[in-house]
Amino acid sequence: MKLTKLSQLFLVSTIGLALASLLTACQLVTIDYVYVASSASNGTDGDGQIYAYAADAESGALRTGPATVSSGGIDPVAMAVTSNFYNLYVANAGSDSVVHFSVNDVGVLAPKDTVTLASAPVSIAVSPANNSLFAVSLAVSGATSPTLTEYSLSSPDGTIGSPAATVSLTLPGYPTDTLVPTGVTVLANANAVYATAYDQSAYNPGGSTTSNANPGWIFGFTIASNGALAPLPGSPYQAGVSPSALVSDPTSRFIYVTDFASNQLIGYQVSSTDQLNFMAYGPFKTGSEPSSVAVDPRGIFIYVSNSLDSTVSAYTISLPIGNPSAVVNVTGSPTNSTDPKPVSITIDPSLGRYVYTANYDGNSVSGFRLNPNTGALTMTQATPYPTGAKPTAIIAVPHGNHATQTIQAGAVKPTLP
Repeated sequence: MKLTKLSQLFLVSTIGLALASLLTACQLVTIDYVYVASSASNGTDGDGQIYAYAADAESGALRTGPATVSSGGIDPVAMAVTSNFYNLYVANAGSDSVVHFSVNDVGVLAPKDTVTLASAPVSIAVSPANNSLFAVSLAVSGATSPTLTEYSLSSPDGTIGSPAATVSLTLPGYPTDTLVPTGVTVLANANAVYATAYDQSAYNPGGSTTSNANPGWIFGFTIASNGALAPLPGSPYQAGVSPSALVSDPTSRFIYVTDFASNQLIGYQVSSTDQLNFMAYGPFKTGSEPSSVAVDPRGIFIYVSNSLDSTVSAYTISLPIGNPSAVVNVTGSPTNSTDPKPVSITIDPSLGRYVYTANYDGNSVSGFRLNPNTGALTMTQATPYPTGAKPTAIIAVPHGNHATQTIQAGAVKPTLP
């Protein structure tokens, strides 16, 4: 059959488009999987949902990833992963439970086991040694003291075991004050664990107060080799008015706490005995109602989500003392806009180049590209990305054998998950 010139042009054009589409598809390299916990269920059982997204290595843009799964309970509020990224844990406040999922090489989550707590968990963290899971929970009905519970984790499958230790978070001198826990973190060296709480008897917007105690606190405990927890000297440490989240840096030298009520970031230096000391010149200004905080894998930038003004604040860490300094974008603004009410923030662990927020009122994820030299943020392609209703937590794991960035002996060193 003889083709006319018009037919030839059409055929060439069609082949060209097909090849372009094929090449474009080949250029989409997944660097991380991003998981978002949605507190408003789309299922028939009332459970929350975990949505999965694939992050593009070149742009940081998100696209739909592995299938959505049930969170295994009602009202998921927090997530944590093991340092090898093979196990993910979800805290379900409405079910008083923590559910364990395995993570395979292509990001698929599979439920494994569940532990039921005495009361609703509000935050969880996994020891970098992968041998313990820490859950901070509300006070049980009729009590005033929340609890920090340490569960053993089996190796290598991450199964949740029996409690290794349980401690009450009680304020010395004010044993009957009602405390509300908000966050928990473990040092990178796995030597100590810290939990934040505010004193509702001293800080109760819209209600009455019965105590003159300082309202915000951070409790610190050493972690013994057998899992026993012992209060650190000087603990608890004052932490503003209403601490909402906390994070430790990759070198185990600094702790940062967001103060929801005072619009501040409080910095602490960690002593050789894991005690906390306020950083000089702090606290440091944030946006309105900071809700979550993350440190990049290299330990040189901090990012804070601000829930009221729907922004992200960026900071560089001044070494060696740890003081954060605000990063100003090329636009001259120190903040970066998100969809309404960002409540959780994460940084991709593979390259440390992308920042994502879960936006509770926006039903979305906002994405940003991180400038590795300055820490400034620019929006990723096609952001924001739709999620399920009322997302509450976000976390990321590397895809396959992409290198993750860690700090060892003061230097950036790639390691394989």
